[in-house]
Amino acid sequence: MNLKPLGDRVIVKADEAEETTAGGLILTSDNKEKPQTGKVVAVGGGKVADDGKVTPVPVKVGDKVLYGKYGGTEITVDGEELLILRSEDIYGIFS
Repeated sequence: MNLKPLGDRVIVKADEAEETTAGGLILTSDNKEKPQTGKVVAVGGGKVADDGKVTPVPVKVGDKVLYGKYGGTEITVDGEELLILRSEDIYGIFS
C-alpha cells in the first residue's frame, strides 16, 4: 500500500461482516451489522502538541483493534476497502 497516514491517524482493514446470526440464520447484505474490529495496516507519526512534542500513536501495524461504529472515513486503495481513524476513535487493542 502506498498511503501513509499523517499525524495521529491510523488506517484499518475492517473485519468481514458476519454472514449468519448466532442462531444460524443467514443475513442479507442489508441486515449485516457493520464490523467494529479490524487490523491496523498503517500508522501515522503521532500527534504534535503546541510545544512541538510528538505523542506517538498507541497502536502498531498488525494490531487487532476495536473502534467506534460510526468513526472514521471509508476509502478504497488499490481495490481494498479501508478505514482511516484518529487514534482517539480506537477504543482498545485485542491481546
